[in-house]
Amino acid sequence: MLKSNFPFTAVVGQAQVKLALTLLAIDPAIGGVLVSGPRGSAKSTLARSLADLNIANLSQLVTLPLGASEEMVTGTIDLQKVLGEQQVQFAPGLLSKAHKGLLYVDEVNLLPDALVDLLLDVAASGVNHIERDGISHQHDAEFTFMGTMNPDEGELRPQLLDRFGFGVALENTYSALERVEIVRRRQDFDTNPEAFLAEYAELQQTLRSNIEQAQQQLTHVTASDTMRLEIAERCVAAMVDGVRGDLVWLRAAQAHAALRHASEVCMVDIDAVEELVLMHRRNNNNSSNSQPNPPPFERPNDSKPQSTDQTSDEDWGQMAPTTQNTGQLRNIAHDTSRAKITANFIANASKGLQGQGNGRATKQLSNHINWFSSLIAGRNKAAGIDLRYRRQRGGDPVMQLILLDTSASTLNGNGQSLAKGLVAGIAKQAYLARQQLVLLGFGNDQVTELYSQGRAPKAMASLLNDIGAGGGTPLKQALQQAGNFATRLLRRNPATRIINTIITDGRVQQDLSGIQLQGESIVVDTEQGQVKRGRGQQIADTLNAKYLTLSQGRLA
Repeated sequence: MLKSNFPFTAVVGQAQVKLALTLLAIDPAIGGVLVSGPRGSAKSTLARSLADLNIANLSQLVTLPLGASEEMVTGTIDLQKVLGEQQVQFAPGLLSKAHKGLLYVDEVNLLPDALVDLLLDVAASGVNHIERDGISHQHDAEFTFMGTMNPDEGELRPQLLDRFGFGVALENTYSALERVEIVRRRQDFDTNPEAFLAEYAELQQTLRSNIEQAQQQLTHVTASDTMRLEIAERCVAAMVDGVRGDLVWLRAAQAHAALRHASEVCMVDIDAVEELVLMHRRNNNNSSNSQPNPPPFERPNDSKPQSTDQTSDEDWGQMAPTTQNTGQLRNIAHDTSRAKITANFIANASKGLQGQGNGRATKQLSNHINWFSSLIAGRNKAAGIDLRYRRQRGGDPVMQLILLDTSASTLNGNGQSLAKGLVAGIAKQAYLARQQLVLLGFGNDQVTELYSQGRAPKAMASLLNDIGAGGGTPLKQALQQAGNFATRLLRRNPATRIINTIITDGRVQQDLSGIQLQGESIVVDTEQGQVKRGRGQQIADTLNAKYLTLSQGRLA
């Protein structure tokens, strides 16, 4: 017997997520919902209870587990048909089962990048294309996407984030009375599920009827040009990228009007759904309603570097940033033996494969059996099947994690310009290799995310030109936050190769002992002037990193 789910209407509080799911049930074209919140805030409970309402297009709930393989999601060959009936037949996967239903992913921010790319392609086209083992197949895959996540365990890729129509940030800051009521209802449900469901049957039916009536009313709801302009102006004020937010907002407002049994969108509908649409799209943090999630590299409250951490003769403190334009693009060279080791590492990692001595990538096979090829090969053998394995796609993902010193001391000479040229060169190389890149700046007593996690940009020089330098050098805080980010990244995909490049003049006397970065690390010393302190070499030794300088012959 299947275990009953906790009823939707019995969940205490969480009005925003309930509204989001109700509007989504009225119009699945809104595009799904991302529910972000800490543990114990009823995220999964609400997701499962939505399907129990048995609403058209959302009555079927398909759960995508984190450990799902690509074949499990897209579908594969039906081996029973091949072996028993000598017929090649496609076995549907989760995307086929989720067609016209609800695809639910718990901890969606921990999905492997390969599955994220796959979901993005299918969500955009509504069709699942499979090209595997010499067989081509496609089928419709139009589903409503619902994801839940704990922001403490890592951020969601921007490309996938934009695919969610609604974003809801939950909090589990219940009052004492609410906590008592939550526990009481949960105990009653666990003790006697049938009686508990019967108690809320009328409320469930009322909600179901309201949604069904709103679905019928939705086709008659109109929106005036005045209301459309209001939505557009608010999106402009929130600095929303693209117009997908405008379209989602309009659909959501129409669904809200239909829920009120109204035939025209008015201001109350626009206001009601504003935060649902803008929560994950807003780029203007000064908005009065803004409650964005903290960036992945936000400095902890207790991590502001103290003046005692800085060198006594260079306690820059806070100061207006000064810019130097990006210099000539530079990369790790092959000139010296030590640099050659580093260069070989980066060249191999850029392919995501282990390289041979001649620099060519080896052909790697995955541990997934190519059953179709194996069966064909087995027909030519007297006994047994010659197992064939699939070639690994693209190798392991690579993350270029760059820490750029933007303190005032880097303005000596043209050090900042040269450092920016090196960053631009690394970014160009990463772009060609289709690697991920994150750029952190540390200066003016703060750590700043200069380029968020994503594919390396084709050109970074223009972005770097606008980055100023000034103030003190919170290197320790930058390293700690980079380490935390790497931990979350590896939790999502342990096969990720991380290349840490710390570009600094070393003008800091913070105690870095005990700090170790995951992956391979390189310290590039940008110290300028006749007299050098050699702190960069000490930093490299402490971090167990390779050491290079910006002097002629070491970088080119």
